[in-house]
Amino acid sequence: MADDKAAQPGLRRVLGVWSAASIVVGTVIGSGIFRVPKEMIGYVGSPEVVFAVWIFGGLLTLAGALTYAELAAAMPEAGGEYVYLREAYGPLWGFLYGWTQLLVAKSGSIATLATIFYVYLANFRPELMHACYTLPVPIGPKGGPLEICYGQLLAIALILVLALVNYLGVRFGGGVQVSVTVVKVGLIGALIAIGLGGGHGTAANYTSSIPAVGGAAGFFAALVAALWAYDGWNNVSMVSSEIRNPQRSLPRALIAGTAGVIAIYLLTNLAYFYVLSAHEVASSDRVAATMMRVILGEPGAAAVSVAVMVSVFAAMNGSILSGARVPYAMARDGLFFRSVGRVHPVHHTPGISILALNVWAALLVLSGRFEQLYTYVIFASWILYGMTGAAVLVLRWKRPELERPYRTLGYPWVPVLFVLGALCVVLFTLRQFPRESLLGLGLILAGLPFYFHWRRRFSG
Repeated sequence: MADDKAAQPGLRRVLGVWSAASIVVGTVIGSGIFRVPKEMIGYVGSPEVVFAVWIFGGLLTLAGALTYAELAAAMPEAGGEYVYLREAYGPLWGFLYGWTQLLVAKSGSIATLATIFYVYLANFRPELMHACYTLPVPIGPKGGPLEICYGQLLAIALILVLALVNYLGVRFGGGVQVSVTVVKVGLIGALIAIGLGGGHGTAANYTSSIPAVGGAAGFFAALVAALWAYDGWNNVSMVSSEIRNPQRSLPRALIAGTAGVIAIYLLTNLAYFYVLSAHEVASSDRVAATMMRVILGEPGAAAVSVAVMVSVFAAMNGSILSGARVPYAMARDGLFFRSVGRVHPVHHTPGISILALNVWAALLVLSGRFEQLYTYVIFASWILYGMTGAAVLVLRWKRPELERPYRTLGYPWVPVLFVLGALCVVLFTLRQFPRESLLGLGLILAGLPFYFHWRRRFSG
């Protein structure tokens, strides 16, 4: 088995620090910054507390990036958290993480982004929302037939096209990621500049307020929304085996990319609340479009739809590029179908893993159930994130001889802060969504029979 594995073609280190940083920035900034301010102001009531939540969530995310940087530099292998959990706690925990990513978390994220893309494109082509076929099977909403619209077919096509882009080479996929991320950041920068300099705002909006949940409950509810917008910063660790000089490039990409996202989010919210009052933000499903409509009219709102589509496109590409490395790593360890662990002899990508992940994501788009599934795994996912943060502490004790080119700044307090933050998210999610949390945990634990099957097969 070991000789066969060594004889196979491997992944190549062709991504530079800019590609790595663009995976961080491009994957994190999707649609969240355009949507969650409404939820956040509804929970906390005032812009000042909204900014406090963004800052707290950003610091928590930065603590995670600083923590992951040590793990990524010490173990620059494909799979990211899969590798860290395996090394700290054993193969079972690595498998459960990979199972979660493949079954729902990463595939559901790709499906969600593809759906958001066609929903915004429908602002220009409303026919995308029209049903093109009805499947006469009781698997639709409320047990009715499943309607498939033209937009879903477009979303599936987009997923498969980006899968092909990344199938043809990580250098190609990384180049697309850098290019689209630059365009995305430029468009958001223009939105910020127009909002703050368009002459249609007032600083008085920063002190406006609305009735809200408030208190600790409101703060943590808003924090969960903010962390959803920050999610994805860890994806670059999944492609560690394809980054040049990973011991230096990975920590730089994680820390600089996360810090850049925090700055962009704070500036964007400064623009929103400069132009719009707390009540106007709370009343808008598309805050950026509402702001631009105030300044430039309908053309401004249409421009935001284009910006969102570019943003979502970059996030999708980054998710596909990074996410396929997790099932690949599982298969290389004998914990998944062996074919998924193969590397294409010409393109040097985990081609079958890329196709498997994205075909499943396309099926989730067609089912229309991915958002519900994604809600289910938030609880279990944050348990695994917290365990990954704690892995820095565990491995310092368990493997003191491990070479650590980068050591977490502020150790042990920074990892402890991240783990405590993850624990708060887990407890809040369990309290607010007990049914979904327990169902999600059951969905993850459903992977146990498969783990023991592949474990016996590999051992035999």
